[in-house]
Amino acid sequence: MAASDVPGWEGDRSVPIALRERVAAIVSITDQVCHQHLDAEYAGLSRTLVGRLARKRPSPLDRGEPRIWAAGVVHTVGSINFLFDKSHPPYLRADELAERIGVPKSTTANKSARIRTLLQLSWYEPELTRRSMLEQNPFAWIVTVNGIPIDARILPDEIQDEARRSGLIPDFDGRQAA
Repeated sequence: MAASDVPGWEGDRSVPIALRERVAAIVSITDQVCHQHLDAEYAGLSRTLVGRLARKRPSPLDRGEPRIWAAGVVHTVGSINFLFDKSHPPYLRADELAERIGVPKSTTANKSARIRTLLQLSWYEPELTRRSMLEQNPFAWIVTVNGIPIDARILPDEIQDEARRSGLIPDFDGRQAA
């Protein structure tokens, strides 16, 4: 599948040329699953994770079945965002996710564990966390000033703007350009 065949795929220039077709195949699957069973935010976060995997040297995406990588990616993003917990909508059981992608549950979980290890991902990984969860995560707002951890939301606006531009805190309002 060509990268241009994936709807909304503009061909991320940060993805190595040699991997673009492979990435497009994986993204096609993650997009389909996320749009049919989850939401657009999950699709975007899955694309972000696929991009990180593609840029890793050497890229693990170079080998393996795209469908298995897609299953591992959506499972990883789902794990970070408590997809498998009924109290955090949207909700989907891990076995249902694996079934809908067409990959065994154990294979999906193993690939997800490998992704988390390769990229050293943890809970509330800011770049892969849904906005609603990130807003509630106190650690997303902690910055260190003179060695003292401080909640950035209490700092003056100009310091918050600089922290956003530096990527130290989330930029929900698009204020980086301010």
